Amino acid sequence: MTEPAPNAGRTFEDFAVGMVIRHPVGRTVTKTDNIWTTLLAVNPNPIHFDAHYASQTEFKKPLVNSPLTLAIVTGLSVADISRYGVNLGWDEVRMPAPVFEGDTIYAQTEVLSARESQSRPHMGLIEVKTTGFKQDGTVVMTFRRTILVYKRAHLPKVPTPTIK
Repeated sequence: MTEPAPNAGRTFEDFAVGMVIRHPVGRTVTKTDNIWTTLLAVNPNPIHFDAHYASQTEFKKPLVNSPLTLAIVTGLSVADISRYGVNLGWDEVRMPAPVFEGDTIYAQTEVLSARESQSRPHMGLIEVKTTGFKQDGTVVMTFRRTILVYKRAHLPKVPTPTIK
């Protein structure tokens, strides 16, 4: 198995059980990210957007909204894991440490299982465990994800422009 080119994505044949993929891009969470996500999700918990309220908690500052952390950690893995796939769901989502505005999130993924799909012979199913961590290495999120991934011979084709 050859390693795909950076940002090329992986097809079903590119996954092997036990493979660990360190996603190369990190993402710094901003105050705006946190407030927008909190407002869009209609989350009225003041710990995410009221600095005075948050200063009175054990955290002393606003916490990043956990669905934002889930979205970032998942997003960091897409180019390497599910660029050519369909997400079937998350399981066992855990948040062992808080994320704050200004933290930079990184991720890595381990392939737990891979099998051909019985109902979609042009695809395979992979199950992965992704770990999100901060700039100091503190793990802030773990989850398992099941993804339906295209086989190489059945990958949808991106059109090539005709230049006239």
